[in-house]
Amino acid sequence: MAVMAISVFSVFAALTLPAHGQTAPPACSRPVYLTFDTGHMGTAPLIAEVLQRQQVRVTFFAAHEKTQQGDGSLGQHWAPWWKARAAEGHAFASHTWDHAYWRADITDGGAAQFRIRPSAGAQAGQNLLWSAKTYCDNLRQAAARLQVLTGQAPLPLFRAPGGKTSPRLLAAAKQCGFEHVGWADAGFLGDELPSDRYPNAQLLQKALRNIRAGDILMAHLGIWSRQDPWAPAVLEPLIEGLKARGLCFATLREHPSYREWTLRHPLQLAIDTR
Repeated sequence: MAVMAISVFSVFAALTLPAHGQTAPPACSRPVYLTFDTGHMGTAPLIAEVLQRQQVRVTFFAAHEKTQQGDGSLGQHWAPWWKARAAEGHAFASHTWDHAYWRADITDGGAAQFRIRPSAGAQAGQNLLWSAKTYCDNLRQAAARLQVLTGQAPLPLFRAPGGKTSPRLLAAAKQCGFEHVGWADAGFLGDELPSDRYPNAQLLQKALRNIRAGDILMAHLGIWSRQDPWAPAVLEPLIEGLKARGLCFATLREHPSYREWTLRHPLQLAIDTR
């Protein structure tokens, strides 16, 4: 297996410079930070079309999840999709490789251990005991795959599936170079809620009413359980409505709480070049 160490300089450059062929985005004085976690990818092409049409750049948090088409969200089937998003200037970060949910800390007086339940991969649905190193390796695996797919360095950030964490888990992840990113209360866009009780029109109205400058917003690239998909009905009206209120969009590269971390802690990844 051939591996290539990514240099600090190349990672730093990828974090600070626009993507190849892209100009720097215009100054954004009242930003919101739209983020997408992976899912079944069924709405990914539509979401990409909307973002391109609206000239909005976002941050994608990626795990290798089961998809409606292809070999998983970070598989070869979706490689052209990820490459195109990188060329458009979006940012990328880890969502753990196995979409691994934290369930509990295990305290036995020794090294940190965590009860983990992946929802993807060979051990999906199992209750596992992971060390801090195992969790960090899972974060790095997703980040390294993103590096291969996009050709750019992922941000040294991560989002835990479900946003479920503990202070010990966050400290362990930070030790291996990953700062956690959640979302604002108003930024929970509700695309994973049951559509019979939370229809798209209601979710859109709530978001337009409550979102404020500085908020981090969170949605998915397809949710298995939602019967009435969120993105076709909500995404573009939401973007247009927020723009009409004088808000603009930026990636987490520009977020004041994470900008310094991303510059000071570029990821050191071993990349499989096969």
